[in-house]
Amino acid sequence: MGRPVLFAAALLQLLLAGTGTAVTRLRVTANFECRATADSTLSRPRCRRPARPGPPLEPPALWLGQTRLCLPGQRCQPCLRVRLALPAAELRGVRGLQLSFLELGSNRAGRLQVWQRQHREPSSSTWQVQFDCFPAENGRQVLVSLRTIPDRGLVLSRSHLVATEQPGPVFTHTWIPEVRAIEVQVPEGPALMVRLCYQLALECEELPRPFHRQVLVPGGHHVSLPYEFLVPCLCIEASYPHHDSLRSKHCPFQDQPAAYGPELWSSVRFHDYSTSSKDQMAMVLSASCPLHPRATLCWREMAAKTASCHDVPNSTASEEDQAYTLDKVDVHPQLCFRFSYRNSSHVECPHRPETAWNVSVSVRGLQLHLHLTSSVPAAFSAALCQRQGGQCEPEAPLYTVTRPEGSAPGELALLLPVEVLGSCVLVWRSDVRFARKQLLCPDVSRRHFGLLGLALALGLVVTVLLLNCRSTCRPADGAPGGRPVLLLYSPDSEEHLGLVCALAERLRAGLGCDVRLDLWEAGGVGRAGALPWLYAQRGRVGRQRGTVLLLWSRGSTRLFRRWRVGTTDGTPGDAHDVFGAAMACLHGELGTAGRGGGWVLAYFSRLCSPRDVPRPLRPLPTYRLPRQLPGLLGALRGSPPAPRRYCRGTAGRLLHRLLQAGTGEDSPPPQPLGAAAGT
Repeated sequence: MGRPVLFAAALLQLLLAGTGTAVTRLRVTANFECRATADSTLSRPRCRRPARPGPPLEPPALWLGQTRLCLPGQRCQPCLRVRLALPAAELRGVRGLQLSFLELGSNRAGRLQVWQRQHREPSSSTWQVQFDCFPAENGRQVLVSLRTIPDRGLVLSRSHLVATEQPGPVFTHTWIPEVRAIEVQVPEGPALMVRLCYQLALECEELPRPFHRQVLVPGGHHVSLPYEFLVPCLCIEASYPHHDSLRSKHCPFQDQPAAYGPELWSSVRFHDYSTSSKDQMAMVLSASCPLHPRATLCWREMAAKTASCHDVPNSTASEEDQAYTLDKVDVHPQLCFRFSYRNSSHVECPHRPETAWNVSVSVRGLQLHLHLTSSVPAAFSAALCQRQGGQCEPEAPLYTVTRPEGSAPGELALLLPVEVLGSCVLVWRSDVRFARKQLLCPDVSRRHFGLLGLALALGLVVTVLLLNCRSTCRPADGAPGGRPVLLLYSPDSEEHLGLVCALAERLRAGLGCDVRLDLWEAGGVGRAGALPWLYAQRGRVGRQRGTVLLLWSRGSTRLFRRWRVGTTDGTPGDAHDVFGAAMACLHGELGTAGRGGGWVLAYFSRLCSPRDVPRPLRPLPTYRLPRQLPGLLGALRGSPPAPRRYCRGTAGRLLHRLLQAGTGEDSPPPQPLGAAAGT
């Protein structure tokens, strides 16, 4: 029985030694939750449970064995592995263990402390701990002692003589960039097996085919080994032909600037997982070298790969295991990640060419009509801008429209007033943190120029007329700000909507009126809800002695009748029907006071007639536009209209003709607006 026992003991000792695999970083493993601290002679090791526990030691035990420490970028050296086992029953009240090292001859000392994270008894009957490892020099004696924290009188001590390692194979090399190869020279002596490999965290991985070659080179000869990419982790490894021989490795390109150029990024595979539905950009890197670059956002003006990419401030992506993510992003093929490593960078854009939303623009008189389609719930903002030196900065005010959560995909519409010929518009998603602004400059070609010129002339005449009557929205002496005007309408045709926006813009820009129009505040309407927004605006206008201007049309008449039928049969109102809510609000005020104080009704003669105004609303002050525009301005001012010489002279007649022409042959016939939101 003696021989089998001796063989088993020798096998156990071999398993405990574990010298077959080199240690690539200092670490502590234990069979309980732990943390480790060390003095300045040892870098702080990680402490974790072992993935595959080895054979346990019988407590109490302190075992020492020799292995090799191969830290990245450093030469391998011998080091001392420590294993210990202590009975848990004798460690009550013990919070941790302390290992002390002393290398004789050099007097180099070190200290490691292993702490129990949770103050409770381990599930096992013994504490099993392994430390990899304490660096030592060849031929040195190392003393190791163990104590408990706090000290319970338990002391274990051992010593170990570090065996002298034989020198590894010797070789030289020459880099030949012209042929993309490395020439390895073996000196006179024994033959060597040589190869190129990529140095990873734990091993040197072979190159992919057809570049993987492992060649036996006789002494005094050389061999040329081709490589695929010149990268920092490209290394040369040599060993003797016999099994488990010592190896020598040299990584000559870690400090070579050429290894951090375009070839570094060519060796990386980028896997794009960006999704518009989550508003998230996500990319995973598969690299030959263990890279951890920094990733930030940038945007390209054009889709071409050679186009410059402008950095987006404060847009660093989070990284975990070479997976990069950034949330609240409007995913777009031209909104990209810029990966930076050392002094090199690379731009990688989302691989899918499609976008979650699209926008187009058309010119209609004094307005730019934006047509947006979106496959995801989103809010969009737009602003006019003037191009100067390649830049186009947005100007106030901002116009916003929202596709709420849960709504069906469809077309959204925004109308922006044009004040300067050649204006452009910037459009972007405003419900995310990072979005690329899309610049649209409408084509004012010959076929549009006459209509646009007429519209600009109309705007000029309206401005002149309103300036003559400029006291309309000016505050009284001592009153802060201007009189607010809440403008309500029905979205029954593009022609009506265009005239609504033109009048609103002239009141705002020409007179300084505080015009409240849902098309200009679609973001606020979407956040608060249509009905709360309406009642809040009505209350504000009432408190500041402003006016509710109701612009009527034939479509308003149809909506009014539908509202009356709903109130008669008890049908609950639509929470998004602002026009119906406005009628309910007006009906209540008419019934309480006998007249709608603060309400004014106006209609465009091209689109409506006095007979279209329902009988219950006829007590309201009513104005026909454009003929009775001066009277309307007086009503908004809260006093009689301005003198005829200012408001009803030549400018008034010219205004009348221009409005007649502007809604005539160059305008499309009334048609359902469909996607536009309105009141």
